[in-house]
Amino acid sequence: MRKHILIILGIFAVVGVAVLWWMFQPEPARLPIAQVEGERPTISAPREQAIPTTKVAKAVGWPAGATPVAAAGLKVAAFAQGLEHPRWLYRLPNGDVLVAETNSPPRKGRSITDTVMRYLLGRAGAGVPSANRITLLRDANGDGVAEQKTVLIGGLNSPTGMALLGDYLYIANTDALVRVPFKPGQTKIDAKPERIIPLNGGGNHWARTLIADPNGKYLYVGVGSSSNIAENGMGAERYRANILQVDPQAKNYRVFGAGLRNPQGMAFEPKSNALWVAVNERDMLGSDIVPDYITRVGLGDNFGWPWYYWGGYPDTRVKPENPALQEYSKRPDFAMGPHVAALGLTFASDAKLGATYNNGAFVGEHGSWN
Repeated sequence: MRKHILIILGIFAVVGVAVLWWMFQPEPARLPIAQVEGERPTISAPREQAIPTTKVAKAVGWPAGATPVAAAGLKVAAFAQGLEHPRWLYRLPNGDVLVAETNSPPRKGRSITDTVMRYLLGRAGAGVPSANRITLLRDANGDGVAEQKTVLIGGLNSPTGMALLGDYLYIANTDALVRVPFKPGQTKIDAKPERIIPLNGGGNHWARTLIADPNGKYLYVGVGSSSNIAENGMGAERYRANILQVDPQAKNYRVFGAGLRNPQGMAFEPKSNALWVAVNERDMLGSDIVPDYITRVGLGDNFGWPWYYWGGYPDTRVKPENPALQEYSKRPDFAMGPHVAALGLTFASDAKLGATYNNGAFVGEHGSWN
C-alpha cells in the first residue's frame, strides 16, 4: 500500500513539474512588427498565458564616451547625469528643464507575483526607492549640457507629471494633484504643496501624467488602472484607467476619456488642438496582441478597457461581461506595437531637428513584459 502511495505521489510530482515547466515557457511573437503597428494592425487570436513572457536585460550604465546610436542626421549626448531614476521631463518657458526623480511607492505584497515583480524590476534597475523630488536642470550657455542641477522641491509622493499654469506649478503625485506657487527662473520651492484633487493610488500603474490645455483653463491627468484586466473588481478601478479633466480653480474634476488601461504621455496636436495620449494595453494574451497605441481622445470617448480592446475585440477573461459597451468602444488611431510600453509623447512642432523630423510625433518606448 505504501509503495502504491509513493508511486502516485511521484506521478503527481512529475505532472506538477511538467505543468510548471509548460507555464513558464515563453510565448514568442509570430508576426513581424510591421504587421502589428500602424493604423490597421493585425489583431490575431488571443493566446492566453498564466505567466507573462519576460526577457529582462540587466541594467548597466553607458561606458565613458559611448552613447545610443541615433537615426541618420542626429546624435545623442548626455544633458545631465547622476540622477536617481529620472522618470519624467517638463520644459519651462525659459528653457529650464524639470525632471521627476521618482519611482513607485513601496510594494508591500508578499505573493509569488509580487516577489517575481520585485526581482524583475530590480534586474531592470527600477527597484530603487523613490527619491520623491523634482530637480531643475539649467543649461545657461546653450551648449546642450546642464551645468546647474538643483533640487527644486522634495518630500513628494512618487511624482510624475508637471505643468505650469498661471502662477503655479502643478505636480501629479501618485495619490493627489497638488500645486505650489512658482515663477520660471526660481531654483527652489519652499512652499508646502496644496492639494487640488485626490487621485486613487495603489496597485499597478502608479505614475500620474499631467498636461494643461492650450487655453489655460483645464488640466488633464492620466490615471492608470490598478490591475491588468480589473481582476480585483471594478470597485478597485474607481476613477482609474481614465483621463481626468480638472478645473484647478474650482478644485473639481470629471472623467474626460475612459477605458484607457494606462494613459501615459499626453500632448495637444498643434494644428487641431486635439488631445492625444500614449496608452499601454493589457498583458498575457500573447506576444502579438494587444498593441499599445497613441490616439486622439475627446470628451466621453471610451476605449473599452477592461472588456474590449482595439475598437471592440472582447477580452473573454473579464467577468461579468459588458456587451452594451462593445459598439461604443472607440478604436485607437495608431498602433505602436504590442507591449512596447509607449510612454512619452510630444509633437514635432518646435523640434528643430531638421526637415526630416519637423512633422509628426515623437514617442518614447519603455519596453515591457507580455
